[in-house]
Amino acid sequence: MSVLAIDAGTTGVTALVVGRDGGVLARGYQEFQQHFPRPGWVEHAPEEIWQATLQACREAIEAAPEPPSCLGITNQRETACLWDRRTLASPRRAIVWQDRRSAAICAEFETAGHGPRVGELTGLRLDPYFTATKFAWLARHEPHTWRAVVEGRVALGTVDAYLIARLTSGRRHVTDASNASRTLLFDLTTGRWSAELCALFGVPEAALPEVVPSYGVLDRTDPATFLGLDIPIAGIAGDQQAALFGQICHTPGEVKCTYGTGSFVLINTGATPVRSTAGLLTTVAWGAPDGSLTYALEGSVFVTGAAVQWLRDGLGILGAARESEAIARTVADSGGVVFVPALTGLGAPDWDPTARGTILGLTRGSTRAHLVRATLEAIAFEVRDVVDAMTGEAGLALPVLKVDGGASENGLLCALQADQLGVPVERPRVRETTALGAAFLAGLGTGVWSSTAELATTWRLDRRYTPGTRDDAAHARWRRAVERAKGWELPDRA
Repeated sequence: MSVLAIDAGTTGVTALVVGRDGGVLARGYQEFQQHFPRPGWVEHAPEEIWQATLQACREAIEAAPEPPSCLGITNQRETACLWDRRTLASPRRAIVWQDRRSAAICAEFETAGHGPRVGELTGLRLDPYFTATKFAWLARHEPHTWRAVVEGRVALGTVDAYLIARLTSGRRHVTDASNASRTLLFDLTTGRWSAELCALFGVPEAALPEVVPSYGVLDRTDPATFLGLDIPIAGIAGDQQAALFGQICHTPGEVKCTYGTGSFVLINTGATPVRSTAGLLTTVAWGAPDGSLTYALEGSVFVTGAAVQWLRDGLGILGAARESEAIARTVADSGGVVFVPALTGLGAPDWDPTARGTILGLTRGSTRAHLVRATLEAIAFEVRDVVDAMTGEAGLALPVLKVDGGASENGLLCALQADQLGVPVERPRVRETTALGAAFLAGLGTGVWSSTAELATTWRLDRRYTPGTRDDAAHARWRRAVERAKGWELPDRA
């Protein structure tokens, strides 16, 4: 038996067909367009995400030795999607998690004193990152579109809910607790949408999806719209929670870091939500069919892999992202160059939506190799900042960091990360653990795997990086640069 996993990421959709041994039998991938209508704004066309999903799944299924028995979905989180309940067409492009347009609304709510109560209910903070702030912006700036939401003609949700609507031809409007917990509308304690928060952000609760468990059969795909397949949809999780599950971090205290567009460090805290005072987020990791929730503490860094893409696409100093390691290795260090990749503001632990990308320490001797190496160092420094805060708040030591995602292929980055953390870094054979987690959830929900203990036997180590000397002076220089990057963009223009 095999499982189809859909990983609807920020820049493209990956589809994996996963076998019972946890190995990848086939894969497909399709990028979709990024839209930047104004500085700090990021949008996706939902129809383009759906077409990319169909293409990636078609490619994977055609290459697989057998048809999949079930399907799991994981997705970019916090992105605000709208679609017509009848036609499933979207009245406007989705507002992406990276988008900063709601910074002024967040500042307004913070000034009004709503921050502490929002944090108490959600484990999050008032930041443009989260979905409800984007909905509030739409209600204020696009009243015609919002009227259709209030009247019940247009549905609201995150990318998982949109894809399930398309997969089922509109039969189901659902999400899971891991995605719901990233919206600023979900009460962590009750495990339900909060009427208080919906009223605060002006979001009609009736427009939101039903919250269902992260695994277990919730519906079946419509063969008329999904490649002729009639299979159960049996797993849903936000991308970072899915990666935590796929890295077999099923026990409290286990930690993973996914290097994707951003970097996301999660530690499993079990049945207890750990509240943060150090810039971390309390989130639902996954929800079981019996209604119980597993929680995580998360540090979200907005731009890491995207910084390497910017070197390639924005500056043109890389021909391909994979060249970054070889180029960075041509110099012994960054030559004093520090790059703070706050291209869409700063996430954990600093949380400043008005910060912007900053490069300091340039001299006549600075080369592209120094800037590329400074970019890799920045990723390691950002993750160190999050882990330092995380281990202090959770009261847990970090014995090892499991890493995955595209940038984990970079051996120099993994070595720098081990040095900065002072603990081993372990990279699994299957790096696409976000999609793998979605497959594991769906398979667990349909009996492909009988338990998390059986799933644990599928994890295989590719390489272990042991720590060397930690350059604390370089990290201190990084922290000085971060302070200079803060407060650059005025909130009313962010």
